[in-house]
Amino acid sequence: MLLNEIYQKHPEKKTAFIFKDEFTTYGEFREKVTDWAIFLQSQGVKQGDRVGLFSKNSPEFVAAYFAVVKAGAIVVPFNFQLIAPEIAYIVKDTGMKILLTKNRLDVDQALLDLGWEQELKQFTFDDMAAPKGAKLIEYPMDEMSPAAIIYTSGTTGRPKGAMLSQGNIVHNTQDFMSLTPMKENDVALTVLPMYHCFGWICSVCCNLYMGATQVVQETYQFSEAMNLIKKYHINTMCGVPTMYQLFVKGAEAEDLANFTLFVSGGAALPLVLYDAFAKKFGRHVMEGYGLSEASPVVTFNRINKNKQGSIGAPIPHVETKIVDEHFNEVPVGSVGELCVKGPNVMLGYWNRPKETAWTMRNGWLHTEDLCYRDDDGWIFIVDRLKDMIISSGENVYPREVEEVLAAHPDIREAAVIGIPDKLRGQAICAYIVPEDGCARDKRMIRKYLLSKVAAYKVPKEFIFCDHLPRNNTGKVLKQVLREQALDNLINRKS
Repeated sequence: MLLNEIYQKHPEKKTAFIFKDEFTTYGEFREKVTDWAIFLQSQGVKQGDRVGLFSKNSPEFVAAYFAVVKAGAIVVPFNFQLIAPEIAYIVKDTGMKILLTKNRLDVDQALLDLGWEQELKQFTFDDMAAPKGAKLIEYPMDEMSPAAIIYTSGTTGRPKGAMLSQGNIVHNTQDFMSLTPMKENDVALTVLPMYHCFGWICSVCCNLYMGATQVVQETYQFSEAMNLIKKYHINTMCGVPTMYQLFVKGAEAEDLANFTLFVSGGAALPLVLYDAFAKKFGRHVMEGYGLSEASPVVTFNRINKNKQGSIGAPIPHVETKIVDEHFNEVPVGSVGELCVKGPNVMLGYWNRPKETAWTMRNGWLHTEDLCYRDDDGWIFIVDRLKDMIISSGENVYPREVEEVLAAHPDIREAAVIGIPDKLRGQAICAYIVPEDGCARDKRMIRKYLLSKVAAYKVPKEFIFCDHLPRNNTGKVLKQVLREQALDNLINRKS
């Protein structure tokens, strides 16, 4: 199946999207995709061209994405939080000539600063109308045809573009959806950023494939989400842990009583939040795991088997292996790197053959995530390989310490990082966001940790802050915290 086939079978008058109280039917959506694909070809777009897409969530974003692929090109979705130099880098890296936007962007100077002197045509959604009488050129395509280039967050070094094929996206949509109770009469809250793989597959594509109705929220706002849930009788959603935390704090059990499915991803779901949500709403949040290079879903819990703290088992047609540094599979219960194989694994990084070869060595996608498997085959993430701290020769997994800190009633959230230390190699540093009105007491926290974890896992440094820096899927930007911690150390010494 090709990407543009996933939404073709549904009734013309069935509602596909509700956005700002405006309704779009499946028939109207299909017509717009074809119209915009013809428009793109009329502007010179040919097979294999890269076309940018910069917008917050909207039905127009979805139509533009599918139109680019239908026109034979490769869509490059942008994180709408990027600033001009970051946008210019991706434009140059992909050789992009056309950018589709809600509103035109001021990037000309940033492109010149990078030495990119080719013209970048920008078209707003309002500009896009097919010339009268023009017809679509039907390029030959198959499941291996590139469909999208998804740029990684780039928190360390320049971002890389993961090339996803039409087959990658379609298979991941079908395989993930097969494990959920999603139905054609569902009304889904589509709030995750559409430029991100998680939101695109698990919210947009899965609901389009099922023929469900999506209530689109441009960006997440708790009060607006609650109003939409009540107004349109929403019963499914995919979100990130911070969204579920807001439900626990601000919603009542009856507000979410209509729901049949809550999915969490993008960042680890803290155990204390998992318990609090289940206690208040009588339903478990279903946690999974993925990465852009895997389109993105790799593992997911099961409706009849949802283990606290686990990312679940591999989805259908996906294989996983947990290995040591020599690529030997580790025993059950032992920690190793998670590797992935299947129809969801990317074609490679755009114009990065060396990085592609390294990431996909031995015929497996290396995730750089450390985990272990239990006797049932369920997988538990321990931490990122690059986030593991080696202090005085001991391996310290930040997530373990973070979970203990998050369980303290005076702590809202915490993040643990490694910082340079002459004696230990690395010292442990904890960033802590206290609950409102709670004391910022380092001694109390240290004493609490010593009662819960080994002494070598207790941070040397504690830094209190009002919030943790996060990306749009709720993942803590630890590189930002490392840079801040280093600045603090340097300023202290000077």
